[in-house]
Amino acid sequence: MKRLILAALAVALCASPALAAEKLKFAVVPKAMNNPFFDVARDGCIKRAQELGNVECIYKGPIEHEPATQVQIIQDLITQKVDGLAISVSDAGAAEGVIKSARDAGIPVVTFDSDAPASARQAYIGTDNKEFGKALGQELLKVQPKPGTYALESGGPAATNLNERLDGVREVVNAAGWKEVAGSPTYCNDDLALAVQQLSDLTTAHPDLNALVAIGGWALFVPEGYKGFVTSVGDRFKKGDLVILSADTLPVEIDLLKGGYVNELVGQRPGEMGAKAIDTLLALHNGQKVDEIIHTGLDFVNKDNAAKF
Repeated sequence: MKRLILAALAVALCASPALAAEKLKFAVVPKAMNNPFFDVARDGCIKRAQELGNVECIYKGPIEHEPATQVQIIQDLITQKVDGLAISVSDAGAAEGVIKSARDAGIPVVTFDSDAPASARQAYIGTDNKEFGKALGQELLKVQPKPGTYALESGGPAATNLNERLDGVREVVNAAGWKEVAGSPTYCNDDLALAVQQLSDLTTAHPDLNALVAIGGWALFVPEGYKGFVTSVGDRFKKGDLVILSADTLPVEIDLLKGGYVNELVGQRPGEMGAKAIDTLLALHNGQKVDEIIHTGLDFVNKDNAAKF
């Protein structure tokens, strides 16, 4: 009888929630929480964590694009002793110190979407951004083979991923005889309303502009404002004298493409980035080796294939 009681007590103790293994806490830190692109990365992170069961996805970052605030949030997460960090780096130079602090504290660190290659991060998960820029440039040449003038819109000037995209676009279109106008690129710092205004300012300053290439979807994330801009340049856009291409393929952008408000979209896979960030951090936590560079691919969307997206 005594032996049975002890066995029952052991089973009860093992089943006690208080004694159950705690979930690993992996934090995903975006550049800005007001950017819908990162909402998709968050959803991928949460979904994968739920599938694994023993992982919690913590999504926390600056409300707006503020590199200093991002660094402080990462430092706070280190203090809270999270089990892993996945960071979309706003400013590569500013992030190097805090990434080193995390690694010194024994916390695995990966970057996603935007890298800090000179830092102590252990892996980068996301787009090959130079190739992404080249893809946008190549799509521009398909839509408008005749060389003309173009302008670029970017986010933060210190973001490595965005600067690589700019270089990629320029490499392709400049070689084809296109000329970048003065005042390009503009930097909206993930301010969506400002992104729309900047497109308007560029076409006002250069009324004969032939192409706008946004290397992020900022302006399209506020569809009514963006539609107003396209309406303001309606005749030139309808005739094909001005073409507009944008990065990303979020649902709001697909709707704008279907509605005839943008010529081409080249999309990343943020949901996959969020999921792979969790898998990579878990592998690092378990002492496994991971690939340093994990590319997630691109999607090409135009009016002919938009329905399947």
